[in-house]
Amino acid sequence: MTADLRARLAVWGGNVAAVHRELVAEAEEAGEAGAVPSVRTLQRAVRLDLSAGERAGLRAGEAGRRGHDVYGKRPLVRRNACWEGDHKRVPVRVDVEGRAVCPWVTWFIDVATKVIVGVAVTPHEPARDAVLAALRTGISRAGPHGPWGGLPAVVRVDRGKEFLCRAVSRALGAFAVPVEDLPAYTPYRKGTIEQLNDAVEGMFLVSLPGYTRRARPVGAHRPDQVEDLLSFADFVEVLLGWVRWWNTQHRPTGLPPGLTPAAAWEADLAPLEDVDEKLLAFFALEDDGRVRKISTNGIRWRRRCYIAPWMVGHVGTRVRLRYLPHYDGNIEVFSTDQPGRHLGTAYLAQEATPEQRRELASVREKKARALKADLKAAEKLRRTRYTAQTTPGTPRPRRHETGQQARAEIARAKATDLAARALPDLIPPRDPPATWARPRPAPAAPGARRTPAPGAAPAPTADVTGTAPAPDGKE
Repeated sequence: MTADLRARLAVWGGNVAAVHRELVAEAEEAGEAGAVPSVRTLQRAVRLDLSAGERAGLRAGEAGRRGHDVYGKRPLVRRNACWEGDHKRVPVRVDVEGRAVCPWVTWFIDVATKVIVGVAVTPHEPARDAVLAALRTGISRAGPHGPWGGLPAVVRVDRGKEFLCRAVSRALGAFAVPVEDLPAYTPYRKGTIEQLNDAVEGMFLVSLPGYTRRARPVGAHRPDQVEDLLSFADFVEVLLGWVRWWNTQHRPTGLPPGLTPAAAWEADLAPLEDVDEKLLAFFALEDDGRVRKISTNGIRWRRRCYIAPWMVGHVGTRVRLRYLPHYDGNIEVFSTDQPGRHLGTAYLAQEATPEQRRELASVREKKARALKADLKAAEKLRRTRYTAQTTPGTPRPRRHETGQQARAEIARAKATDLAARALPDLIPPRDPPATWARPRPAPAAPGARRTPAPGAAPAPTADVTGTAPAPDGKE
């Protein structure tokens, strides 16, 4: 297999027979028809010189080649030695305020015991607030989030911008927890969380109403109605129930025989590092760094006012704010005189009612649909489609316009184009003032009469003696 043959094989996507036909055609044109080996010989050469992974890569790309690689297993570690985190788009349609959407789940799993320590669900693509919320549920061992969790030694993630943002780095950096950023397109380097993503779909999501990848009869492409779908709250409840089942009843591979993740966690005697709940209370909050004052209207933030009962009697107090990313329903207020002292929570003073929010969403959807229709119509006019041809030749457009139609459409476009309407000769310029300096006229030819410039004073005339009068009338 020479470099030329490998390049030809890559062009044809690993099709050896197509490469052989190309070689035979070139040999016949050169008059060397017998110089090309048979297709069986070429196939044997490909099998001898190219591995199964290389042949799969030529057919399916990097994903196909990666399927023939050998991966080692990571050494056994203690609990909380490493967490792996990831997002997963749930292929289940749920009802969110009358709309069918596919939610996203953000979770973290302990590599040693396979315990799911933190979960956060959003009805749209997650942002840094989902990562911070999942981390907080994982680090906290109090309430419904325990008894698993604590402070991990390292958090392993892929190159997701939500995991590598400044807010997450600051939050984990406050507890000296490093974030290990894995190279792109290397899912095998965080195989524990990838196996969880596959397991939740095959073991749980496939049984829910609204599952988008369910096998259907031929011709049945109609999705489930919104009325038949789970609400977002019900979906979160059943998903968290499955997470508890995974931790307490399921026996995944990779653990000692007969042990659940919870039992493996309890059997591990590695010490746990807990975080004070007072420090975790504002773990996921951000600070804009500005100092504000409490006025009679409350606290003004992002051109809106926030109030609370505890503000009575504190007008004029200088405070700082902290808030949850991508959420402006309420804010947390802290004192500037005593850094770290939490004064209280403030909520939006004039929040819209649910009916107003639904009506506003309906208006915005109508505008979006109208814009989409306009853009589709413009795209249809812009794109030129051609007829299908069976013989070589110049492509012929499907639709033909007359010259009159073309001129009329061009004229309409110019009428709406402000730049085309701003003609330089639309308003003629006025005569310049007399006080402006003007260029000197060119010298006139002998015997020619010079015409004064517009607005200029008439030139002095000579008397009969040929002497011009002085400007002040004196000779």
